[in-house]
Amino acid sequence: MPAPKKTGRRSLLVTSATLLSLSATAPAALAAPTPPASPTAAPPARMSTVGGVRLGQPGTQVNLAPGVPVLPKDITARSWIVTDAESGEVLAAHNAHWRLPPASTLKMLFADTLLPRFPKEEKHKVVPSDLAGMGVGSSVVGIKEGHTYSVHDLWLGVFLRSGNDAVHVLSSMNQGVAQTVKDMQDHADELQAQDTHVVSPDGYDEPGQLSSAYDLTLIARSGLQKKDFRDYCSTVSARFESREIRNTNRLLSGDPDVPVYQGIAGVKNGNTTNAGATFTGVAERNGRVLLVTVMHPEKAEHNEVYKETARLFDWGFQAAGKVNPVGELVPPKSALPSPGPSGSTGTSAGSSGSGARPVAGATTGSGSGIATAAAVTGGLLVLLAGAAFLVNRRWPLPDLMRRRPRP
Repeated sequence: MPAPKKTGRRSLLVTSATLLSLSATAPAALAAPTPPASPTAAPPARMSTVGGVRLGQPGTQVNLAPGVPVLPKDITARSWIVTDAESGEVLAAHNAHWRLPPASTLKMLFADTLLPRFPKEEKHKVVPSDLAGMGVGSSVVGIKEGHTYSVHDLWLGVFLRSGNDAVHVLSSMNQGVAQTVKDMQDHADELQAQDTHVVSPDGYDEPGQLSSAYDLTLIARSGLQKKDFRDYCSTVSARFESREIRNTNRLLSGDPDVPVYQGIAGVKNGNTTNAGATFTGVAERNGRVLLVTVMHPEKAEHNEVYKETARLFDWGFQAAGKVNPVGELVPPKSALPSPGPSGSTGTSAGSSGSGARPVAGATTGSGSGIATAAAVTGGLLVLLAGAAFLVNRRWPLPDLMRRRPRP
């Protein structure tokens, strides 16, 4: 049976994704090689330079200066990154391009790829083949053979309970797991997420299934341009068949040792044997929106990935506007200017040719760019879907307001 549409959501602010200087985009020759079958025990000396040369260097990258707060000392993650979601500036990073198992954070790519393909009201009756091939010990929401679910139900299962069963049913609706893996890889390539190699659609540990803190942030930023993606990832609890399910993102839903983080609005968590704990989060404070990704904290404490993420958020909100960036989030390939007749780079509509930083709007289709301008004034959420990337101008924010959702 379809789940009732009433869900609890925390407020979400996702500003228009801003293209920084395109000159920093790494050419193909500098891209990292094909992913290895398993991650290395230590970050490679040479990693991808997509987004900036410093992001390809091992260790912590940050421009400390007078007035810039010192990074928290107790961050044990193998890899992490703090970015401004609007400008795309990387405020600080640690092994940003280290290819590691992503666990269920890979479901962000699954959702960004498949969400536009099925109306949420569409219904599907589950057959045994839909659930075939799930890994042992997979997280599930409780999909049952012979039951009929709406697409809305299935996405609640994906986002709130990280249900591999829901992922497999949606993959079956998308012509199967193999086709879905191909579609996800194609979309990762479009986003310039070159560290990402997809083997399974649900993030389950598989040889060669890898991503990076940089790529997961790119993917989250793309997904957050879609209204449905924002709605699902910010949902705290919902009805699923005859029971309530609650989001496993502890910064969103809370836990005895982890309070709800002020301004949190998603995105996705994960945990497997090989990946350890992984998490990408988005939060807003005082008009500033940050994305933080943390992969595999070494400290074996309960909810450590959320605790380290919260500390990095705190640092980012204090440092934003004071710290010089160490890199940038690159735009999708479809947003890059095409070469002019003479081989020179052409400019897009709205460009003044002044060399100022390009700014984004864009379509919401998979692989077609980034699409939403948004801002919060007081308790109001402003959302606008754009039509294409615009250069050297900010997308205007009309009075499309709705009340801040309640948890």
